Amino acid sequence: MTSAPASVWSLAAPLLEGPVWVARDAALWFVDIKGHRVHRYDPATGDRRSWAAPGQLGFVLPAASGGFVAGLQTGLARFDPADGSFTPLVDPEPERPGNRMNDATVDPAGRLWFGTMDDSEAADTGAIYRLAADGRCIAASPFVSITNGPAVSPDGRTLYHIDTLGGVIHACDLAADGSLANRREFARIPNEQGYPDGPTTDAEGCLWVGLYKGSAVRRYAPGGQLLETVRFPVDAITKIAFGGPDLKTVYATTANKHLSPAEKAANPHAGDLFAFRVAVPGVAGTLIREGA
Repeated sequence: MTSAPASVWSLAAPLLEGPVWVARDAALWFVDIKGHRVHRYDPATGDRRSWAAPGQLGFVLPAASGGFVAGLQTGLARFDPADGSFTPLVDPEPERPGNRMNDATVDPAGRLWFGTMDDSEAADTGAIYRLAADGRCIAASPFVSITNGPAVSPDGRTLYHIDTLGGVIHACDLAADGSLANRREFARIPNEQGYPDGPTTDAEGCLWVGLYKGSAVRRYAPGGQLLETVRFPVDAITKIAFGGPDLKTVYATTANKHLSPAEKAANPHAGDLFAFRVAVPGVAGTLIREGA
């Protein structure tokens, strides 16, 4: 019952990332990291809006207090779409100016989890962090070059994070206090099949993973078995998000920064926003709860 992915917003962007369905305005929000843009897509009206960011940003996620928390290269910031402003909150890695923010999620308790990475995609300087109630950013993973995720299971008991260049998806037990234990290999993807990018879970607890240079997204069972592969007409899928009234419309961000000018001309939809339909819905997103 999975439909073929189709482009719904022609952007031909260098690096789209971080799609998130925001129920309070029934719209999809996502970013263009290299293009320094925040995008909003309303599928009901077709309305498309964009905001300029002050630098590279990996995500914008909605906060319970209103507005969004954004992951800029210079640290976490509050983003207000009303005036387009970005107000700094905290820099998790002031000693690593060559790093930037990449992917992020909010767990069922309202805690923000996010990852950093080496912007040159070479040094093992990126890690997964949790934003603590007191405003500290607590490192929660080994250091790798490119982190992706995290994603959290619907019951809030398992956290997944990805070593993209290593091709490894990790799973951890997530405790009620936000601590992690029992880190283990969930799945491994050989580089020749694509690089695991952003992860997302659905209502059955299955993990969906975009493949950069793999022309697909994969769906894994909670036990790590590969259940389904959705093929794309472009090769770099960075992440998906479930949206729409029934959470059965899947939106996928893609990229073209790795393509030559000739390859971009031959692949005009690379870097677009895509959508397709699925049988199993996603999980309603949680707002970031300050002090969680």
